[in-house]
Amino acid sequence: MRKTLVVMVKEPHPGRVKTRLGRHLGMVGAAWWFRHQTTRLLRRLRDPRWDLVLAVSPDAEGLASRVWPADLPRWAQGRGDLGDRMGAAFDAMPCGPVCIIGADIPGVTRARIAEAFAALGRNDVVFGPAPDGGYWLVGLKRMRRQARLFNGVRWSTEHALADSVASLGDARVGYVATLKDVDTVADLPR
Repeated sequence: MRKTLVVMVKEPHPGRVKTRLGRHLGMVGAAWWFRHQTTRLLRRLRDPRWDLVLAVSPDAEGLASRVWPADLPRWAQGRGDLGDRMGAAFDAMPCGPVCIIGADIPGVTRARIAEAFAALGRNDVVFGPAPDGGYWLVGLKRMRRQARLFNGVRWSTEHALADSVASLGDARVGYVATLKDVDTVADLPR
């Protein structure tokens, strides 16, 4: 079964992406950073070991966008909170292991993604924790997600990872490296 890596992206419009970062850099600067960070990330994560898919937002604009590489398959994120959109992405991908990441994590490498897929060999679910209590990666061994996964998760809080793990019941959970996403200017790599 083929492995699939889904990268969740938003169209990089000023005021619609990285707004907390935009408070310090300006909204145009934050959108510029996100666009270039994502471009570098997608270039870095191309690998014959997995299929790379973009989960785009907003739906219609993202599907037609000329910002992202035209050769990469796209899937519309749809409506709902982050858990709804990630759950729908898991359900929409082909059979086999699936990992989902955001585009705002500068430390993601092919080696980190390979580590996550390897961890799915021993676990049902794998998380890449973030220092703020959230996570930069979630992966599932099977195509269909756990029925309760993401139920009751307090998104964008220090409880997101713990809530997600609690929603899994007796599933085997593995963890990979802790990486930091970029929310504010203090999070930018030096």
